[in-house]
Amino acid sequence: MELIPTARIARVEESEEGTFSVMTICNQAFCVTLEPPDFLNKVNVSNIPPGQYLCKKVNSPQFGITFEIINVPDRSHVLFHSGNRIEDTEGCVILAQHFGKLHGDRAVLNSGATFKEFMDIMKDVDVFSLTIKEVY
Repeated sequence: MELIPTARIARVEESEEGTFSVMTICNQAFCVTLEPPDFLNKVNVSNIPPGQYLCKKVNSPQFGITFEIINVPDRSHVLFHSGNRIEDTEGCVILAQHFGKLHGDRAVLNSGATFKEFMDIMKDVDVFSLTIKEVY
């Protein structure tokens, strides 16, 4: 049986400006992430509850080929995609190169290139496991 790749999101900061994290793939630091703050898993506006998940490659009408976090309780279409600010998340996980500011707001930057690199790394992967943990 072939082992599926693993990813981890370690949350390092949460405020009304978002949930900021560091993501590893197969135990190697890869990027930073941005999700909304915790609004008790409310659809489209909350971060994902900490826990273990499976991620499956999908073709999103809005974002193209990406991965969906498929077993988030009471939610669907929770995706990895590019973006910069909390308004871009819609309850999903934004991948980026580093934390920063955009138009005076907390943000994650160089997201488009980081998301492309993520998809290049995962080009031969259909499913991977994801652990989300709060470390703040």
